[in-house]
Amino acid sequence: MNTPTQLAKHFKEVFFGGNWTCSNLKDTLADVTWKQATTQVYNINTIATLVHHMSYYVTAVLAVLQGAPLNAKDSESFAHPPINNHTDWHNMQAKVWADVEAFATLLEQLPEPTLWENFTHEKYGNYFRNMNGIIEHTHYHLGQIALLKKLLQHPA
Repeated sequence: MNTPTQLAKHFKEVFFGGNWTCSNLKDTLADVTWKQATTQVYNINTIATLVHHMSYYVTAVLAVLQGAPLNAKDSESFAHPPINNHTDWHNMQAKVWADVEAFATLLEQLPEPTLWENFTHEKYGNYFRNMNGIIEHTHYHLGQIALLKKLLQHPA
C-alpha cells in the first residue's frame, strides 16, 4: 500500500471507524442530539463548534486537493452557522461526511512525490505533514468531544 493510500485510509478511519484507537467521529456523534451539540459546558467550545472547527480544515484542504488556492483563516475556523434544530445538526454532519469521502478519494489519488512537496507555501511544510496533521487534529478534538458528550449525557 503506497503512502497516499495509507494516509487516506487512516484519515477515513478517524471519521468512520476501523482505526487503532477504536474511536471515530461518526460513531461518537451518532447519539448526540442537536441540543447537546449546542450546549456549552463550562467555558469550553460546544460539540457543534468543535465539529465545525475540524471540518473547516478538511474543507479548506479539500479545495486545495481540487486545485483551488488555500483559503482558510484560523480566526474563522470556530464560526459556524447557527444550529437551531435537528435538521441543522444533521445537515452539518452530512456535509462533514461528504467532504471526508471526497478528501479521502483525492488524497488516495495523490502522486506519492507530491507528498514531499510544499503544501501551497513553504511555511506550511509538505503535503504529508498537512495530511497527517489533519488526522492528528481530528483525534485531538475527537477526544474533547467524547469528554463533552459524557459530561452532557451523565451530569454529576
